Amino acid sequence: MKVQDFNFNLFAMKSCNFPLYLSCFLLLIFSVGCQNRSDSEKAEKEDPALLEKSLLEANKVAVKTENEHIEDFLRRRNWTMEETGSGLRYAIYERGNGEKAAFGKTAVLEYTCRLITGDVIYSSDKDGLKQFKIGQGGVESGLEEGILLLRVGDRAKFIIPSHLGFGLLGDQDKVPPKSTLIYDLKLISLN
Repeated sequence: MKVQDFNFNLFAMKSCNFPLYLSCFLLLIFSVGCQNRSDSEKAEKEDPALLEKSLLEANKVAVKTENEHIEDFLRRRNWTMEETGSGLRYAIYERGNGEKAAFGKTAVLEYTCRLITGDVIYSSDKDGLKQFKIGQGGVESGLEEGILLLRVGDRAKFIIPSHLGFGLLGDQDKVPPKSTLIYDLKLISLN
């Protein structure tokens, strides 16, 4: 056998095994990647502080994204609203001259509640007037916060971000998870 023939055969053997070598290399990279991912998942499970940090970061991203959607909604409709420290947006567009809302009073509202998509989900026309005792819960915290800004006879719009509404679960009926709510309402009375 000539040296040239040997070199040719060695080259032919190498090129035939190339797909095999490539497959082994990719398998090795994939298994190392999976191992690293499972190591980080184990670390999160074993270290509650790391898990908490991850959840906080995810929550910050979700709040920022929802806030951007709300700002875009306001721009498209050319609405000017004030914002509270909690993220509730409100505009009182008609002033009443009645009693100011306060903790312990029962608020009675005429209202329409929509999703940010515009879909009406609840309204006093269909569901009757909404009544709740201020400070007792039982309604969205953003609605309760907004009512405390009103007097009897006031008409207002509230944009309630999901963390002040029904949160991650929705209301298990008409409000989907992580929904921004838009209320247009009138405070009819305080009892």
